Amino acid sequence: MTMISVTMEVGSDGVAVITFSNPPFNALSPTIVAGLKEKYLDTMQRDDVKAIVLTGDAGKFSSGFDINVFQTVHKNGDTSALPDVSVDLVLNTIEDAKKPTVAAIEGLAFGGGLELAMVYPLDVLHVLPHQKLNLAYLSCHLGLFLEWEVLFLSISLDGTQRLPRLVGVSNAVEMMMEKKVSKELILSSTAKALVHIFFAQRATSKVPSVTDVGLKPRHIKKVAIIGGGLMGCGIATTLILSNISVVLKEINTEYLQKGVKMIEETYNRTLRAANLQGLVAKRKLTQDKLEKAFSLLKGVLDYSEFNHVDMVVEAVIENIQLKQSIFREIEKVCPPRCILATNTSTIDLNIVGENTNSEDRILGAHFFSPAHVMPLLEIVRTEKTSAQVILDLMTVGKTIKKVPVVVGNCTGFAVNRTFFPYTQGSHLLANLGVDVFRIDRVIRDFGMPMGPFQLEDIAGYGVAMAAGKEFATIFPNRTFKSPLVGLLMKDGRHGKINGKGYYVYQKGSKPNPDPTVQTIIQESIRITKIMPHRKGISLSDQEIMEMVLFPVVNEACRVMEEGVVVRASDLDIASVLGMSFPSYRGGIVFWADAIGSSYIYTSLKKWFEAYGSFYKPLKFLEERATKGMPLSAPVSTSTFSRPRL
Repeated sequence: MTMISVTMEVGSDGVAVITFSNPPFNALSPTIVAGLKEKYLDTMQRDDVKAIVLTGDAGKFSSGFDINVFQTVHKNGDTSALPDVSVDLVLNTIEDAKKPTVAAIEGLAFGGGLELAMVYPLDVLHVLPHQKLNLAYLSCHLGLFLEWEVLFLSISLDGTQRLPRLVGVSNAVEMMMEKKVSKELILSSTAKALVHIFFAQRATSKVPSVTDVGLKPRHIKKVAIIGGGLMGCGIATTLILSNISVVLKEINTEYLQKGVKMIEETYNRTLRAANLQGLVAKRKLTQDKLEKAFSLLKGVLDYSEFNHVDMVVEAVIENIQLKQSIFREIEKVCPPRCILATNTSTIDLNIVGENTNSEDRILGAHFFSPAHVMPLLEIVRTEKTSAQVILDLMTVGKTIKKVPVVVGNCTGFAVNRTFFPYTQGSHLLANLGVDVFRIDRVIRDFGMPMGPFQLEDIAGYGVAMAAGKEFATIFPNRTFKSPLVGLLMKDGRHGKINGKGYYVYQKGSKPNPDPTVQTIIQESIRITKIMPHRKGISLSDQEIMEMVLFPVVNEACRVMEEGVVVRASDLDIASVLGMSFPSYRGGIVFWADAIGSSYIYTSLKKWFEAYGSFYKPLKFLEERATKGMPLSAPVSTSTFSRPRL
């Protein structure tokens, strides 16, 4: 049980040491704030106290204000739960103290924790070496601007300077008012969404029957990667930058050299990620660290180096027979405790490992492109995957600064499975006569970094064709088969890779819509024959956004109902980190709950009747809408795979 306390010890020299403790990071909870005020007032009344030292417990000063309080405020809408830190504690109690005070900072002092320390003049504020200081970082990421982040400036900046001297009287008065505004901001939809995402990310580290059964992670020192393409090289880059040795295997010298070169040189400065040399140029990586990272990389053409690796990541093309062949080989040459992982984005893991005797150590390590930039690591487990292997990969994910989200095994897993209707819904609208560039603009306005058609250009049409075929095969009754990408390829368009797709790509310029693509779109419309009028259907921007994203919500309901994710918030954080769904909307399920299940169900039902089975609402969604339940409410019976210990 977490012990929250504020203690005071008075030495024979008359120095009172006030220590506050709120493990693990000494967050400034209302209890801590109240305790600090009480102890300070006590020291002012005691004749035996000549001076005061304020410090945090367990080697940390404070990570800032306890944002758990915001969850309570968001549930009941009552901001009175927020302590009046700025005036009551900082100004009236600490600033008015008549006895000298020293703030001793150790470990970290972030946000409100640093502001609390900076109340004291800098000549009596002691910061130990190698400590971490940061002002208001987390609040900004939570959509908040706490009132004491402004007021501390006005009362104690450097112990001598005042805010009016910095910005003028009128500006200072206005800023010292940003109290009323701060409480309005705390209750805003943006703050609620960002606080939800913060806690959703923290929750991913708790996985039933994995993190709660007393297992300890094994140390992964050396990883073999099969495939020196874009994904394999991105994964290799991520690992060596985190001090993990990598053996990169390719089938011939030419491909191997290309793979190593891809890691060493600047690759694509837009969405395909800067490589190690690019990081050096941006001063994010020193030359010494670069050379050390390269020393951890070894290229090979056979499996001779695989007999002493801790993990293998297969990152070849999406070909079932090839992957099965690889897993049969590595099972023979790798140590018996070696983790056997695949980076497949769609293929069922049971199929990948069905011809092996090692299904207990096979799992998915699904990175998102570019692998050393995108923060999500989707860990896919089957019913046979051991808990130890899952825990080991979760630990590797954290080591390489990814957010590991453990999901169940199915076609597309959690993220790609949820979002396959995103592209298909966009194509359905295009074949109904809605302008593709308008669709892209609407989705960008919603908050996605780019629209679905530009995303196809960037990702490559081969990826789109392969994924579309896989989902159409597995889910034939709820997919929309569009001929458009095939027609683009037939016309010699391959997206950004050859500079021509829906958009025209020229080096040094932003992508520009290509009006000549309209001829190809019209051909697609003639083939599909779903457009009810010659000029197409008339939709508002909001309707376009909803017709693209509500089918995604519908599929998210299936993913939750089938138990592919442990909790709804896992799907939220995965959608933000894997698909760049806007974090200020809280993730796909949180956003849907903000809209309301009833409205989404009614809309899908209307489109189902007008445009067919692609929009058919799931029974799960209908039940939630009828009962007025949020989509994020726990599913009564979960089929989420329980791994073997």
